[in-house]
Amino acid sequence: MAKMDQPVLGLPSGLELRPWRLSDAAVLVAGSQDPGVRQWNRLLVETPEDARRKIERMHERWRAELSAIWAIARPEGEAVGLIGWGDIDLSGGSAEIVYWVLPAARGGGVVVEATKRVSEWALKDLGLHRLRLCHSVANPASCRVAEKAGYSLEGTMRSALLHADGWHDEHLHALVQGDI
Repeated sequence: MAKMDQPVLGLPSGLELRPWRLSDAAVLVAGSQDPGVRQWNRLLVETPEDARRKIERMHERWRAELSAIWAIARPEGEAVGLIGWGDIDLSGGSAEIVYWVLPAARGGGVVVEATKRVSEWALKDLGLHRLRLCHSVANPASCRVAEKAGYSLEGTMRSALLHADGWHDEHLHALVQGDI
C-alpha cells in the first residue's frame, strides 16, 4: 500500500470511491453531527480544522498501511459518505470495514454497493484473506448491508463496543477468500 497511490474505485451506480480531500472537511463535520452517524459510529469531528487533520491522518494511515478510507462521492463532486478498512493487518491478512453515509444517500443501496467493491479490492488487489464487518445488534440496517454484501454472520460478541448510550452487543460477520 505504501508504494502505491490510493486507487479511485468506480461503482455501478456511477458513484466513486476516492481518497478524501481537504476540501471534503465540511462533509466530515456534517457526518459527525448527524444523529444517525453518531449513533453507530465513533466519529468525533467538531470543526473544519478537526476534519482536515482527520483527512491528513487518513492519508498518513494509508502510507503506514494501517487503514484505507475512501469518500463515497459523485464523480468530481461532493462526498456523501465514508467507507474503508481499519485495523488492516497485512501480514495476518485481515481488516475490519467501517462506513457511514449522510441522510440523502441512505436507502438506495449505496452502502451495499460500496461494501462489495471495497471487499473485492481488499481480497483480490490487496490480497487479504479475512474481512470483518461488525455492528451493534440494535442496528438492523447494517445487518442487511452485511447480508446483501455476502458476509456470513458468525455470531454475537457480548458488550463489544462502547457507543454514546452505553455498551452494545455486536454481530460479527465475515467474508473470506473464496466467498466471492
